[in-house]
Amino acid sequence: MYVKVKMENMQQSSNGSFNDYNDVNLTIRILFHGREVGNVIGKGGETVKNIRDQSGARVLISDGSTPERIVTITGTTNAICKATELIGLRVEEFFERQNGDWNGPKAPLTFKLIVPASQCGFIIGKGGCKIKEIRESSGAAIQVASDMLPNSTERLVSITGTTGTISQCVYQVCNVLLDSPPRSATIPYDPRSKTSGFASNAVGNDFGRQRTNPLASLAALGLGTASTGGINPAGMYKKYFFLVFYSSKKARSYNN
Repeated sequence: MYVKVKMENMQQSSNGSFNDYNDVNLTIRILFHGREVGNVIGKGGETVKNIRDQSGARVLISDGSTPERIVTITGTTNAICKATELIGLRVEEFFERQNGDWNGPKAPLTFKLIVPASQCGFIIGKGGCKIKEIRESSGAAIQVASDMLPNSTERLVSITGTTGTISQCVYQVCNVLLDSPPRSATIPYDPRSKTSGFASNAVGNDFGRQRTNPLASLAALGLGTASTGGINPAGMYKKYFFLVFYSSKKARSYNN
C-alpha cells in the first residue's frame, strides 16, 4: 500500500492524533493475479468505470504485460471501502464462472494490500493488540508478511473474508495508516521489474480464492521446504526408492 495523504485536510485532536478523515484522500494498492483482473475491468473498461462511478474513488489497473497486476485506488476512506467491496464482488463472479454449477460453500476471498514496511508495525500494534482489534471488529482475518517484497521496502498485508468483512478491514487499515504516515521514503514494489520475481509465490494464496501450495506437499514428504521451494535430491531419491520398492512388493503379493 503506497499512501499519499493530503496533510492540509487533516484535523487533529488535542492529543495529536487524527480524528476526522472524511475529506482526506489517500492511495492504496492491491496485488492481483492477472486472470482475475479481466472481470474487474470488464468489456471495454465498462466494469471498472462503474466501480469508479459508484464508489467515488479513482481506480487504476497496471498494464497487462506481467502475470501480477496492481490495482491502485485513490479516494477517501469511505470511497476506498466501497471500491474494494465492488471489486470483491467482481472477483467472486469470476470464481463462480470458474466453478460452474458448484453449489457448495464459497471459499473466502483474499485481498493482498501492498504496505510500506515502516507502517506495518502500526497495523500489528504493541504485542499484536492492534491487528487483533482489527480482526475482531471487522470479522476478517488479517496477516502481515514478515519479508519485504522483492526490490522494495514494502510488505504484503493479506486480508481474508467475505467482500463485506474485507472492505471493513481495509477501511480500518486505511485509518491506521493515516494516523501513522511512513517514517521514511518508500521504494515501491514493481512487478514489471525483471528482477522482482513473483510476490504471490511467496505468499501461497492467489488474489481471490485460497489455493493449496504444492511445495507444502513436497515438504511434508521431506523433499523440500514450502517456504523456499528447495528440493532435497537425497530425500527425493530415498522416497522414490521406497515407493517403487513398496509398489513392487504389493504387486508380487497380489500375483501370488
